Amino acid sequence: MLAWRELRHRYAGGSEIAYADFALPAGRHLLLRGASGSGKSTLLALLAGLLRVQQGELAVADATLNGMSPRALDAWRGATLGVVPQRLHLSEALSVAENLALPALAAGQGADPARAAELLAALDIAELASRRPHQLSVGQAQRVALARALMRRPRLLLADEPSANLDDEHTLRMLALLLDAAEREGCTLVIASHDARVVEALSERADVAEVVL
Repeated sequence: MLAWRELRHRYAGGSEIAYADFALPAGRHLLLRGASGSGKSTLLALLAGLLRVQQGELAVADATLNGMSPRALDAWRGATLGVVPQRLHLSEALSVAENLALPALAAGQGADPARAAELLAALDIAELASRRPHQLSVGQAQRVALARALMRRPRLLLADEPSANLDDEHTLRMLALLLDAAEREGCTLVIASHDARVVEALSERADVAEVVL
């Protein structure tokens, strides 16, 4: 599903981040764990094609990202990835249903209200479709962000610090939602976190591999 070899990244004026060689087979999920500043978000951005590969080789969902043109990378990203960012970036000017339509509209496609309704129902928030983000609780907003990430049936689902600003109970609920959604949709889940609660909850799952940064 994804692999990298001799992968390194350097920000302008910064130190170099080197990643140990790794390969994740299909059927398993991945936890990227380490302290803040260890390179988790950088690796997520590389996996998403938001940062270009400077050195080494990176393959994600059967595509080699090295040397891919910006246009090809944009098309690959839209067809392959779903992202649940740490900052959810829901548009306050739009309803929940309209926020879910954004990925397809950004790709030049029509909205898919049936898919949106399916995901909202699966995540137990069907009644929130007409609400605006400011009318949602933190947990509800995260479910909406997850539904948005799944709209285009991604092969790879990326979640950056999904437990941020959540208490213990809601952290466990969010992890369960992510894992259940990945299983239901048949996609690979990659979680980046420095939260000990997340590490503990996932450490004993045979279907979750770990990379410590």
